[in-house]
Amino acid sequence: MGNFDFQRTSIEGLYVIEPKVYEDARGFFMETYTKKAFEDMGIHIDFVQDNHSKSEKNVLRGLHFQVNQPQGKLLRVISGSIYDVAVDLRRESPTYGQWYATTLSADNKRQFYVPPRFAHGFLTLEDQTEVLYKTTDYYHPEDEGGIIYNDSTLNISWPVEHSQIILSDKDKKLPKFDR
Repeated sequence: MGNFDFQRTSIEGLYVIEPKVYEDARGFFMETYTKKAFEDMGIHIDFVQDNHSKSEKNVLRGLHFQVNQPQGKLLRVISGSIYDVAVDLRRESPTYGQWYATTLSADNKRQFYVPPRFAHGFLTLEDQTEVLYKTTDYYHPEDEGGIIYNDSTLNISWPVEHSQIILSDKDKKLPKFDR
């Protein structure tokens, strides 16, 4: 689709997006989002908030979701790399409770579109990793939900030993996946 290659995943609605990158001796240029390209893929969204996080290596943020005001997200990495995971929370979906992961990095410039009604989290693979992401709804702290990253039902294959993972106090207390 023009300046983007939308790669469907095994879960309906999740896309890994490869932007077309124009490089020369000066550096590079790329579009990171155009509404028309997304709409041409059937993704009709309006982004309302941009977020930026910076983390050391092995920080895991997630798995988070909003219960009544779910957010879609478009993520990319501008420094370092992440292992990015989305879990389908759409009860009517044939892939309910399944997860998909991809690696995003400053080098590969890939993006990950996670629609509303998914839990989302990422593990930083390098120090000083910076993640930018757009959301389709505002953050509502009173509406936040989550799933513990090492839930045995989901059985997510994180690429580092559990003993190396750094979690916030809040994320250490997240509940298990409730089928």
